[in-house]
Amino acid sequence: MTGTVAAQPAAATDQAGYQNVRINEVTSSNSDTVELYNTGSIAVSISGWKMSDDSFSPQTFSPSSSTIPAGGYVTFNSPKGLGDADKLVIYTAGGTVVDRVEWAANGAKPAMARCGGGWTTATTVPTFGASNAAGCPSSTPAASRVRINEVTSNSADTVELYNEGASAVSIGSWKYVDNDTTHSPVSLSSSSPSATSIPAGGYVTFNSTLGLGDNDSVYLLDSLGNTVDSVTWATDGAKPSDERCANGAGWFRTSATATLGSANSCSGSGGGGGGQLLGGGGSLTSGCTPEAPSGTGSTPAGALAWPGGLDVTIADNVCAFTTSTGPEGRDLSGLAFDPANPSALWAAKNKNWLYKLVKSNGKWIPDASWSAAGKQIRFAGGTGQPDSEGLTVGANGHIYVTSERDNTDNTVPKDTIMEFDPAATGSTLTPIHQWDMTSQFPQLDTGSKDDANLGFEGVGYVPDSWLTANGWVDPLTGAAYDPANYPLHGSGLFFAGLEWDGSLHVYGLNSDGTFVRFGTIATGKGSVMDVTFDAGTQRIIATCDNTCGETHTFVKVGAGGVMVPDVTYTNPAVMPTDNLEGFAIAPTSTCVNGFREAVWSDDGIYGFGSGSSSYGHAVYSGTFPC
Repeated sequence: MTGTVAAQPAAATDQAGYQNVRINEVTSSNSDTVELYNTGSIAVSISGWKMSDDSFSPQTFSPSSSTIPAGGYVTFNSPKGLGDADKLVIYTAGGTVVDRVEWAANGAKPAMARCGGGWTTATTVPTFGASNAAGCPSSTPAASRVRINEVTSNSADTVELYNEGASAVSIGSWKYVDNDTTHSPVSLSSSSPSATSIPAGGYVTFNSTLGLGDNDSVYLLDSLGNTVDSVTWATDGAKPSDERCANGAGWFRTSATATLGSANSCSGSGGGGGGQLLGGGGSLTSGCTPEAPSGTGSTPAGALAWPGGLDVTIADNVCAFTTSTGPEGRDLSGLAFDPANPSALWAAKNKNWLYKLVKSNGKWIPDASWSAAGKQIRFAGGTGQPDSEGLTVGANGHIYVTSERDNTDNTVPKDTIMEFDPAATGSTLTPIHQWDMTSQFPQLDTGSKDDANLGFEGVGYVPDSWLTANGWVDPLTGAAYDPANYPLHGSGLFFAGLEWDGSLHVYGLNSDGTFVRFGTIATGKGSVMDVTFDAGTQRIIATCDNTCGETHTFVKVGAGGVMVPDVTYTNPAVMPTDNLEGFAIAPTSTCVNGFREAVWSDDGIYGFGSGSSSYGHAVYSGTFPC
């Protein structure tokens, strides 16, 4: 079976889970039938996919179903004939190579099929639409016991082969090729070092002369041209290496240390195709106290697996956000990319601090040109300590921050949205405007600091242009939303997330300090910790931490102009189950090979607990489709 690392970056039209689809059986007799198999855990749409052979260009085909269920099969007849000695390449609708296989004369007559670790040709029992077991030989050929075991795309571009069989295998006439369909296969015997034979239980390494890049593949072909094994990896997935775990078997994952010519170390987390947690480490400083997560709940029914890359990088320095009002150094909550400056990431820290973060050597660090220590924020008049939880960037470039209480009197709710000018000088910022919605939430005013702490957690600015283009119906008028009816509100509305019940509260924030309330939206979750509008997906995203199983619900304008949940995704499986309260997706202008950055923040810097490389870190970085 072919292994994969994290989801291969793809074009914007590529479907979630496409990298788990494999060519499973082929016949070049009569109907020229092809079978695809979904090795993954989620269904995959193959609508618009194409195929090619060694002579004709990619062609659309008509599958038996436009969707392959998890663990299921789809068959189709080639739109053009497949020859006795030929090649088959499958592409997504966006043109990304999914899988490929080659065969020699009569290799696919009556059929060729994946059997055990590799391909068996000329099987006598085609099994289209079902397991290949019935058509596979009772014993696996020795050549099929050879596996691609490790790959590195750094400088030498080295490939390691491992023979898990009981006898030596001659590979002098074997070849390899990458996922560039214009490249011709290269002989292993002409590689450096020359590879001619693999002993039982032994290894052979060689350096690719084709060059191996990010988002690439290696296909290993036997002397007849049949694909023996293959591997595909994502951006940086083979840096420093991409290895099978366990050694010689299982899925591939990114490794922090290459072990070419010997058994794979398989150290760290993320086995079973679940991704790798990268980076981290460092020592906790005095006054930096991690806080274990609380309130862990179940994942909402129907949530889908994370659609982006499965590898995640720890993206900050240990204990990076210690302040005078929060010496425990753990309270980093809301996150928001600046649409006008995607290289800047704004972050709110609970106990009245604001940070502007920039990337340095792969980590998000405070921008020294703005303030290396962050800036303290106050309520209007320069008083109090806002319990700053969420933030967003408005159309005017100003930072809008939510607070659920004043930490100088934390038993009393104070649900406000404050507007700050990031260009203001000084180490302390006071709001240009402040809107107080506390009276709308009497259920939070019980004299309990716990109830007062369940107010505004996140906020997202949503442009009027999106609301009108999508036909949102104004709940106050019952007609299509007309921004002109609210002349003081600017050019968009603000969606504030209430931790108390997971609802979104929609406001127009007027320049005279008043506001218009447009009602509430149910997210289908018990809590909301962050809110963002993503222009790439054209959705409002309501994020919940471990309280709701670490999930992100995408909200759209549905039938009748009403806001409704569209789809919910979990976090990458490798991430800790913590109070991950902040979430942001980079603008599509930053896309590389169909992916962009996604960032999470941890309110407790707990990671996986004491001794883990993630202990003491607040920022995690992954990828999301464009």
